[in-house]
Amino acid sequence: MKLPVIKQLTQFIEDNDEDFVLETIETLENLTEVSSLKDEELDVIGELISNMYGAIEVNKMIKDGTPKKEALNNFMQRVLGSIDK
Repeated sequence: MKLPVIKQLTQFIEDNDEDFVLETIETLENLTEVSSLKDEELDVIGELISNMYGAIEVNKMIKDGTPKKEALNNFMQRVLGSIDK
C-alpha cells in the first residue's frame, strides 16, 4: 500500500463519491479472472485494489470524525503493524 495513492484516492472519494471506487474495485476484481494475465499484472491489479480498499477505510474514519491526516497516519500504522507480526 502506498500512502500517496491512498491520499489521492481519499481526496477523490471526498470530491466525488465512494461508489466510483467500489465499482472500480469490482471491475478490477473481475479482471483478475482473465487466465492470460501474468503474475506481474495480477500483482499490479492487487496493489490497486488494496489501495482502493485502504482509501475507503480512511474515508470511513474521516466520516467518523477523525481528522484526515490522523486517519491516514493511523491507517498506515495499522497496516505496517500487521506486516511486522
